Amino acid sequence: MADGTESESRKLLGRLREVMASSDAGQARLDRITHLIADSMGTEVCSVYLFRDAETLELCATEGLKPEAVHMTRMRLGEGLVGRVARTGRVVNTPNAPAEKGFRYMPETGEERYSSFLGIPVQRLGESMGVLVVQSRDAREFSADEVYALEVVAMVIAEMTELGAFVGEGAALSPLHQQSVLIRGGTGQEGAAEGHVWLHEPRVVVANPIADDPHRELERLNEAVEQLRVGVDKMLEMSRTGDKEQLQVLEAYRMFANSKGWMRRMEEDIARGLSAEAAVEKEQSQARNRMAQVQDAYLRERLADLDDLSNRLLRILTGQGKETGAELPADPILIARNIGPGELLEYGRSLKGIVLEEGSVGSHAAIVARALAIPLVVHAERVTAEALNGDHVMVDGDQGIVHLRPDDNVVSAFRDKIAMQAQAQERYASIRDKQAVTRDGQVVSLHMNAGLMADLPSLDSSGAEGVGLFRTELQFLVRNQMPKRTELVEIYARVMDSARGKRVVFRTLDIGSDKVLPYMKPNDEPNPALGWRAIRVGLDKPGVMRMQLQALIRAAKGRPLTIMFPFVAQAEEYRAARQEVDKALERERRLGHVLPETLEVGAMLETPSLAFAPQKFFDEVGFLSIGGNDLKQFFFAADRENERVRRRYDSLNCSFLSLIERIVERCAISGTPLSFCGEDAGRPIEAVCLAAMGIRTLSMRPASIGPVKSLLRRVDLMDLRKVIADARHRGEQSVRPAVMELLRGISDEV
Repeated sequence: MADGTESESRKLLGRLREVMASSDAGQARLDRITHLIADSMGTEVCSVYLFRDAETLELCATEGLKPEAVHMTRMRLGEGLVGRVARTGRVVNTPNAPAEKGFRYMPETGEERYSSFLGIPVQRLGESMGVLVVQSRDAREFSADEVYALEVVAMVIAEMTELGAFVGEGAALSPLHQQSVLIRGGTGQEGAAEGHVWLHEPRVVVANPIADDPHRELERLNEAVEQLRVGVDKMLEMSRTGDKEQLQVLEAYRMFANSKGWMRRMEEDIARGLSAEAAVEKEQSQARNRMAQVQDAYLRERLADLDDLSNRLLRILTGQGKETGAELPADPILIARNIGPGELLEYGRSLKGIVLEEGSVGSHAAIVARALAIPLVVHAERVTAEALNGDHVMVDGDQGIVHLRPDDNVVSAFRDKIAMQAQAQERYASIRDKQAVTRDGQVVSLHMNAGLMADLPSLDSSGAEGVGLFRTELQFLVRNQMPKRTELVEIYARVMDSARGKRVVFRTLDIGSDKVLPYMKPNDEPNPALGWRAIRVGLDKPGVMRMQLQALIRAAKGRPLTIMFPFVAQAEEYRAARQEVDKALERERRLGHVLPETLEVGAMLETPSLAFAPQKFFDEVGFLSIGGNDLKQFFFAADRENERVRRRYDSLNCSFLSLIERIVERCAISGTPLSFCGEDAGRPIEAVCLAAMGIRTLSMRPASIGPVKSLLRRVDLMDLRKVIADARHRGEQSVRPAVMELLRGISDEV
């Protein structure tokens, strides 16, 4: 770029600085910006379109188009050339706009007179905020230097928009962060919560995107980059003897930190008038844009490294760490892109709810949220961009919905729902110490799922008869290194102590799939849910399994012990694992340690294959627990992490109930104790149907025991069984409609 053009660019940014510093109202401020851009670029038209909502762009200011079109002209994302720029995030530069495919003629603007069109996306860190457009009558294509200059200006407008420069009195656009927003996601943990936003990682705010002194900005950039390089070198040195994968990531960091191309581009941006922070953020935005378009997993990871490195550099330049000085609200709803189990446990029960932009129903965070009984919504798109610290928010974990800055009607309806749930909990408390005995005298045993010491007080408060599933992997997931056997002995002993004689079923380490230990080399598997996980890892890495079995035996201290192996797909896997138990018992006996008073060893039935195992397997296994979540996803070939398919398949589908019936019958022949563990066990309608199919033990999250027990005590299982049988005989796809019809006639009394 020529020196003259550079000075023009700096001159334009200098004039923009005056606008930023002015006390003009939002609309007047934006009007001045469009005027000075058109004047500096030598074009007849300059227009700014901002997003009214996620799908709608609104003309908010213009120089050259008809003034009456402002705030009247709107278009959908992807509509016309402006909509194309917004949708793709790419520049459109054409000398003949009316001839371009997708051109939309808007008579209210008078733009048909203009031939040349240059549209620049207004975006910040990959988040689209609008479109900046210049047009002229002459049929010409704008030069690369002109495009670049306008990109810099667009970035400044994005920063000004982020800082709220166009809102307030005399606003150019109703502030998005003051509007009520409904965000749909997926259910990670049921429940409803109201509170105020607490951002796990607050966004870095670039307060001054324009350089006062380019030479000083270059110095600041070089100083910050040097500090970054020193920090990366220190991390690298500390990790020399550590994990190879982590070492490779840090090597990539160092490569980017020393990249001459990266530095050169930022230096050029500063020379054109941007501050050091704005130059870094411009590079970061481009990295995120490329990341969104790259399919190759390796390249995406490298671009993600660059994105993270840019964020570190921004925090050095601005001094804005995670600690912003804001105080945690009394009723915090945590909002984050994603969060690890260790970080979530640090917040503990102080949180009222959790909303994740990413995450999954089986993620570490979801497991911890369930253990802490905190409502969780996952896959909440754009929530970190929409939410600000302190925003009023309502989280509906049952429906997977987030109400951000809700209006009065939503608040009233939501609070009514919370009040009804509180009334129901009071009603359930009255039957806490009573058995789940059905109208026809059948007794169903209700147990709770757990995974943390924090869960154990729920044994008494929920009325659970025992722990039907204790997830032992959480003690491995929240550490940065493999726990020692002595640590596990202490944890398992405390669990048994807290249970005070009630049965606790310890599930051995269930890792793999979406549960990857931070200190274990991840496997690049195309379909990890069907890959190297759970008992498959245990049998291939017997050292870990043996350590865990020894810890459980020692923790029992002569008390009854129950062990369950996860994800058993064939009988031989169970037999091999059972042999490991016998070896561990013999070793402990030789060492003189006290052995458990009694020992039960069982398996989780989570694959259809095990339902069809030889009858000999059912004779020899100590007990079986149906892992409903995995069994259902494999039975229907529907990934339970995929919202588009998992909701299509009903647990009360006749085919699935036929599989459950077969398992019940095979266990009955052998006299094998059988239970059902999973989300469906905690859903009252599904639970009573499972009981009607013959399952007499259900294990669920503690909060579900009251609602399930309440319905069981009001239903006649023989009547329900007949309704299910009739629906299956009629060839219906699901028994749900028939079951609902029966349950509607049942009294609410418990």
